[in-house]
Amino acid sequence: MAEVYTDDIDVLGVDMPGATADRNCPASPRHSRHRTVTTDQKETPMTLAVEAIALAKRYRGKGGEVDAVRGIDLAIPTGSVFGFLGPNGAGKSTTVRMLTTLMTISAGSARVAGIDVAADPDAVRRRIGVALQEAGLDPRQTGRELLRLQCRLYGMSQAEAAERTEELLRLVELEDSADRNVKGYSGGMKRRLDLASALVHRPEVLFLDEPTTGLDPASRLTIWEEVRRINEQGTTVFLTTQYLEEADQLCDEVAIIDDGLIVRQGSPAALKDELARRRGDGSVPTLDDVFLDATGRSRARVAGDVQEVQA
Repeated sequence: MAEVYTDDIDVLGVDMPGATADRNCPASPRHSRHRTVTTDQKETPMTLAVEAIALAKRYRGKGGEVDAVRGIDLAIPTGSVFGFLGPNGAGKSTTVRMLTTLMTISAGSARVAGIDVAADPDAVRRRIGVALQEAGLDPRQTGRELLRLQCRLYGMSQAEAAERTEELLRLVELEDSADRNVKGYSGGMKRRLDLASALVHRPEVLFLDEPTTGLDPASRLTIWEEVRRINEQGTTVFLTTQYLEEADQLCDEVAIIDDGLIVRQGSPAALKDELARRRGDGSVPTLDDVFLDATGRSRARVAGDVQEVQA
């Protein structure tokens, strides 16, 4: 299989740093609006669920201007699971907030589900689901009541809302707990209910912010299975995570952002292979090693598979 990039364009007039950094890694094609995959001499267009070109965010603070995101490019194919990795303060959350219309864009452009985020944010919101790290669930409602209300808010009839609610309860395996108040749910159950709530309107793209942070290992594995099932139904998944094993297991492609710049991007397998070739010592790198190499940090302590690193 060969991948051909077409219609490369230059972005002009961006008043912030626009180069995507790539430390010790071969450059990849940039600013491509369309991608074509060629297999056995037959070309098949690949549509993009998320596209960003020189996307940037600048804040004005007491100490002056801060460049939180400094001109990044993304091209995420429809139907994929994409992982966005980086240290705290690297620009992950800022990027997600721009892509989900929760924050304005300072420079560059972004399209989600084929729609310009800045030009038509309402249309983008109708096509995306968002599950943030802090689940906004009413503890007084039952899981079934919460999902039915969410369905009704999206304009479904009572019958449609009831049917969709049962579909979602089955998807996230909460049928047996559907009539319990949410305040009695475990952390993992609340996260699964929040996932279901984000899927009520059948979004084309689902954004998950740290979906398994704070969960026990069994609950984390359950969420992994939910994400796989959601993706198998055709939903593109964009997730941020601090668990590198999670990204390795779930993601078709990952990008590592550091200091507002994307410093490494590709499939987990390709990134590990590239690092192994550069090392040339016969060792087998993990995605943890790729992360540390890409961000120029050293391993300080590993607790489970949560990386704590230092500059």
